[in-house]
Amino acid sequence: MSMITGLNKIFSKKESANILGVTLCQSGVTFCYLENNGTASVNDKAKFQLLDNPDQNYTRVLASLAEKHQLAGQCHLVLPAALSQIVQVDKPNVPANEINAALKWQIKDLVSIAPENMVVDYFDSLAVIGGKERINVVCAPLNELQAFVAKLHQKNIVIKSMITEEFAFARLVPIKDEPCLLVCRQPGEEVVILIVKNGQICFHRRLRGYTRLDEKSEQELDMGTIDSLSLEIQRSTDYFERQLKQAPIREIQILLPMATEAFLARRLAENSNGTVELLKLPEQYQDKREFACALAATMTDTMELTNE
Repeated sequence: MSMITGLNKIFSKKESANILGVTLCQSGVTFCYLENNGTASVNDKAKFQLLDNPDQNYTRVLASLAEKHQLAGQCHLVLPAALSQIVQVDKPNVPANEINAALKWQIKDLVSIAPENMVVDYFDSLAVIGGKERINVVCAPLNELQAFVAKLHQKNIVIKSMITEEFAFARLVPIKDEPCLLVCRQPGEEVVILIVKNGQICFHRRLRGYTRLDEKSEQELDMGTIDSLSLEIQRSTDYFERQLKQAPIREIQILLPMATEAFLARRLAENSNGTVELLKLPEQYQDKREFACALAATMTDTMELTNE
């Protein structure tokens, strides 16, 4: 049984049909709110907002969603990099229903979260080392997530899923057979490189040193930042194509909400052999690019972190 399902039963009440996508990040908490009759989609009218969180007290800010902003409904939560860790390990040789429990002890020396306080899930990897299948394990601290769930249930907001920003961003990439490399970022967070194919994450990498990317002018971006980002993109494509023996990357999509986004994309295109374009959001939300993760959270569910 998942941690989320268990707490839902404890705090059971009639659920609102409204859909709420919430992302936790360094700059605060962003949300996308779809108020409708239960047929929510990205085509519905949505409310977007950023809530400041200077002391990083996510529980307090989440409580204000219902109190100050009068929101209620089914919530899909996107965890920040600071609250989630991803590591790659050999897939345990145990029955499928025992994998999550086994993973806690397998990764205990690779992450900073104690096994007894660990919420885990995993997704497949293309890598095979020494004939052994590899998987990507995602973990987060149970005590902090429980606080979020309990607080929101008190306010008539029911958490339906918890995912990382990698999975939220991946939802925004059109499903196609050809791999697409996505360079993406939430305001105040680091840059993430993803390679997505047929809706699945085939490669992921969190880069460091780009939290203040949006503060740089075009001239400052030209003074090494674009070259270093181009190098990281090339390293990622080389690994995907040569080490994982996958089809060449011919499409690069950019989602870096900032005034210089289009300029950066043009410069990256000059250093790339493939097509480099800005990732397109649904037309009515093109001016809400800084809320892309929250918007994506309201879309089709994928992985849910569990405490089995």
